Amino acid sequence: MTETHTYDVAIEWTGNLGTGTDTYRSFSRDHEILATGTGKTPIAASSDPAFRGDASRWNPEELLVASVAQCHMLWYLHLCAAGGVTVVDYEDRAHGVMTMDAHGGGGQITEVVLRPEVTVAEPSMVDTARALHGDVHAVCFIARSVNFPIRHEPVIRVQ
Repeated sequence: MTETHTYDVAIEWTGNLGTGTDTYRSFSRDHEILATGTGKTPIAASSDPAFRGDASRWNPEELLVASVAQCHMLWYLHLCAAGGVTVVDYEDRAHGVMTMDAHGGGGQITEVVLRPEVTVAEPSMVDTARALHGDVHAVCFIARSVNFPIRHEPVIRVQ
């Protein structure tokens, strides 16, 4: 029997400036992302500033890149724990690229580059720590669900 998990979120538009979507410029792209029924703190979101969004809020493209980076990190930490690598610090500066189509109507994420900086407990763990990044893509739920390449450029340090 196949196991499934479900994820329910709600999006609430907060950008009606008084006249709704009367014109393209008459409304804000502001909205909140809510985890349905969990009491989690809402995420303040908007569109990319290039599309009339609020730069102080998260946009969908940033959230997608963040999801890729989070999933990679979580699986990587799991694989390290299972593989005898003690990670004591992990940071990532992920970078996503969206390419617009030639007709100006849409675009798509065409690449995400993960740049994890990992600190391990012992020098003997460095090679395994580096190699395990290559194993993550096969198991990461998000990486397996997207149609763009995900590259990783890890830096491994010793505590």
